Amino acid sequence: MTTDILIIGSGMGGATLAAALAPSGARIVVLERGDHLVDSPAARDPQAIFRDGVFRPDETWLDGQGDPFNPGNYYCVGGNSKFYGAALIRFRETDFVPVRHMGGMTLGWPFDYAELEPWYQAAEEMYEVRGCLGEDPTEPPHSGRYPHPPVPDEPEIAALRARLVRIGLHPSSLPLAVDLPRWLARGQTPWDAFPDTDGSKMDAESVGMRRALSFENVTLRTGMHVDRLLADDAGCVTAVQVTGPDGRSEIGARNVVLAAGAVNTAAILLRSATDAYPKGLANRSDQVGRNFMNHNCSAALAVHPWRKNRSVYQKTMQINDFYGKSDAGDMPLGNIQLLGRVSGPILASQTGLPGPVARWVADHAIDFYVMSEDLPDPESRVTLRGDRIVLDWKRSNWAAHDALVARLKRVLRKAGFPVILSRPFDRRTPSHQCGTARMGTDPTRSVVTPTGRAHDHPNLFVADASILPTSAAVNPALTIAANALRIAHHFRQRELAR
Repeated sequence: MTTDILIIGSGMGGATLAAALAPSGARIVVLERGDHLVDSPAARDPQAIFRDGVFRPDETWLDGQGDPFNPGNYYCVGGNSKFYGAALIRFRETDFVPVRHMGGMTLGWPFDYAELEPWYQAAEEMYEVRGCLGEDPTEPPHSGRYPHPPVPDEPEIAALRARLVRIGLHPSSLPLAVDLPRWLARGQTPWDAFPDTDGSKMDAESVGMRRALSFENVTLRTGMHVDRLLADDAGCVTAVQVTGPDGRSEIGARNVVLAAGAVNTAAILLRSATDAYPKGLANRSDQVGRNFMNHNCSAALAVHPWRKNRSVYQKTMQINDFYGKSDAGDMPLGNIQLLGRVSGPILASQTGLPGPVARWVADHAIDFYVMSEDLPDPESRVTLRGDRIVLDWKRSNWAAHDALVARLKRVLRKAGFPVILSRPFDRRTPSHQCGTARMGTDPTRSVVTPTGRAHDHPNLFVADASILPTSAAVNPALTIAANALRIAHHFRQRELAR
């Protein structure tokens, strides 16, 4: 049987799209490479998660030098959102227009913030975001309020917020999609990088897929690795070749939507090369796999030897004072937010510090996540070597990130922290990945139209972070969800109305 809509991937893009299209009555099949996460003691065990990597995939990619590494992608229903910090932040208005950064210019989007704003509002309501308007001067216009009040600061974080205000900054509540009482009832741990196994986070499975599967016309098939897409001579994608629990097969579809994440979506298109499409499907522009972006990130620990941090979850605050171009002419630097509480076992597993030393540092530290924009570069790309994925990420705009880390250290010292330690994240670990099938109006410079349809194939769409023209400097999950809702709206109006 040929399905009406075949969605590849159940992460934030695929699950949100499925939920939005489900009421149409169209036959929808969602393919997921992994399976449902099952609750276990490891789900709240920091050593199992951070030291032993029990949830990491059994997969190896190659970096730009040909060296193998284990990527930080997760294959499960809900995708990477099952492990996310649940920070659902809107891109700022300036993120949609060309902006000069220390490392160069960004491209503008094919539409402005105002077009996406109603879908941001809808996504915040769908994912039950906890937040507060009026605290952050960089907050873009909202057509409505957050559905819920913000997750409360713990005492040490409330004191930190007050100190930052006293030195002239504008700390604001981090918009979060987490049911705090439910999360803490399962265990007294942070949620950042911990798997959601009981629906405590509003993620792509607990919200998007659950809503989609409440309709009888939606089916989820797990354990399905998509090998390639099959297209006819006219350019229509006719079927998807998969390897599943029962071996290799083909699934016919009238419309195919890729939402497998920026690396795997690009890899699927490249693996689908034929004599008619020797560079891969949707790749007349030679842009598939190019312009890979991954935020420049560091962890910073503000240590006070005479003050203990008794926080459990910690991740409730952000600082955007250095996000955009300032009146003094400073270039944009990026976003600062709190990390989930870094415990002694987490710190020891990530740094190699002896256990007692790691516990002392963790007990006296408040932990920050420092994030700067990575700029699109056609040579930063995903390619294939045989069947293996090659991720050659070429970092850009690192001077801005260094400047942001230095700025944070200065303000934290001013706020009363004598010791600040920082460490950049591993450049080979893809987080917040985007850009490999970017949208645009020019088919010679982009892969899909502004509504996600491939320029080269009338029934092929992309609805994940691949199509984002820029990475901005905040977590992309909300933007992925909002844009998926927007794509679903256009799809219902045009494709399903035919």
